Amino acid sequence: MQQRIWLSYDLGLRGDYEGLYTWLDDHSARECSDNVAALTYEFKSNLLNEIKRDLSKSVELDHKKDRVYIIYPGDDGKYKGRFLFGKRKRAPWQGYAIGTAEGVDE
Repeated sequence: MQQRIWLSYDLGLRGDYEGLYTWLDDHSARECSDNVAALTYEFKSNLLNEIKRDLSKSVELDHKKDRVYIIYPGDDGKYKGRFLFGKRKRAPWQGYAIGTAEGVDE
């Protein structure tokens, strides 16, 4: 099967950008913005597991610092997003809006 996906990545200052860029080039990815690429990914049965395994083979990732986020169409036709590596951090715009308080995502 093939699926059109978008990857957003943040490998920090010492990240393996050469490995990632080679992987993206091998998959004919298109540049969408700083640190965002779109590509069509070929997989057999589980998109998320297979792309995560594929990236791990090609890119040296520091699982505590590096972040790779995927946006993909789910089975219900709605777009979904999740971190393949890393996790969400505080947004740089947090606190700019007047009258907002930090809370828990629901």
